[in-house]
Amino acid sequence: MTAPRLPLASRFALLVLLVVAATVVVAFALAETLDSRATAAGLAVAAGVVLAWVLARPLLGPVRATAQALSDGMMSLAEKDYTFRLSATRGDEIGQLMARFNALGDRLRAEHNDGFQTQLLLETVVEAAPIAMVLCTEANRIEFANGIARTLLAGDAPGRNLDGRDFGEVLAAAAPGLRAAVEGPSDTICTIQIGGGEETLHVSRRYFQISTQQHTLHLLKPLTREMARQEAEVWKKAIRVISHELNNSLAPIQSLVHSARLISQSPEHTGKLGGVFDVIEERAGHLHRFLDGYARLAKLPAPRARAVPWGPFLEQVRALYPFELGGQLPGAPGWFDPEQLSQVVINLLKNAVESGSPPGELRVTIQGEDDGSTELCVLDRGKGMDDETLAKALLPFYSTKKAGNGLGLPLCREIVDAHGGKLSLAPREGGGLVVRCWLPGPGPDVTAGMG
Repeated sequence: MTAPRLPLASRFALLVLLVVAATVVVAFALAETLDSRATAAGLAVAAGVVLAWVLARPLLGPVRATAQALSDGMMSLAEKDYTFRLSATRGDEIGQLMARFNALGDRLRAEHNDGFQTQLLLETVVEAAPIAMVLCTEANRIEFANGIARTLLAGDAPGRNLDGRDFGEVLAAAAPGLRAAVEGPSDTICTIQIGGGEETLHVSRRYFQISTQQHTLHLLKPLTREMARQEAEVWKKAIRVISHELNNSLAPIQSLVHSARLISQSPEHTGKLGGVFDVIEERAGHLHRFLDGYARLAKLPAPRARAVPWGPFLEQVRALYPFELGGQLPGAPGWFDPEQLSQVVINLLKNAVESGSPPGELRVTIQGEDDGSTELCVLDRGKGMDDETLAKALLPFYSTKKAGNGLGLPLCREIVDAHGGKLSLAPREGGGLVVRCWLPGPGPDVTAGMG
């Protein structure tokens, strides 16, 4: 521990007092021996200056050395050398300044080491990430590319380092179709040939400001394995559902056939055969309707859209499922396949009734837009759907009904998608559900022909 010293200000004050006192003493002594007071005063001042210089050197020397050391230390910090330290052996302000510089160096070194370890961790994670990442400078030069990016983009030399290369040239040598997807105006999905097979990629990009320059981060996410996994899950679920329904129908039919055979051997009980055959017919009809639903989803024909007036179309649907019409109908006709869209509306109304909505709370609204598109909404006051059900409701084979096969809403979405439209579900304010079906207009060519 360093011994405390007088503060620099106090030491400078003592120095000044000593010099002034010495100058005064010398002046009085010379005044008695010299006839000229001016000469005595000049000699006294000269003596004071010499004395001040002699006394100040021990005081100013360490200050000057410390300033030089601090200057060297700041240059080391600027060059990211955090090992430079000062020998803080003084107990005054200079010693405190040295100690604070050393503490600053220790803190910067610790933060630098933490940052370096964090950077190593991030580089390890990014290098092993299943998403291809390419960071490009404002001049479109590759600043960083991880392992999977090098495999996707290096062409005939997978794994080759891409740093510093022009990204456009790299894309030109990569799989056909990838450059158009990467340079497209928005995020997209593309399929490329790589390694003797097909790979489906989700291509996106994001922008960042690094060192005052705009950098672009290109992300290429392989989807083939995930799509295959989800497809397998869908098939497994479809097989489970079909197997369950077949067993539910075939097991009773098999049992009833056995009973019918026993009854036929007893003439006195032949009157019961009619009831047995009725149950067999009912189960066979249920099985036929169940399989027909799958067939319709798999063999949905392309829609034959045409101009359809909204009034007569809705009246035909209302005859099967009554509903209230909200607002005025558009003056212009809709552009859709009436048979397929009636199937959509009937299915949505049927779901609304089965969800517990009172018949008087069923409402259908239709709003036309200037571009010829139309939004058809079906609103109910049923039990609605929670967030998890909303997220899964449009997936095939997903159903919250005990006897549901999970094909109604997926079939509706398939029909709307085939029209180039979009179907979405949302909670209705006050309870219930809102199903929106957006349908595009006929297009400028058809509109001109209609005019």
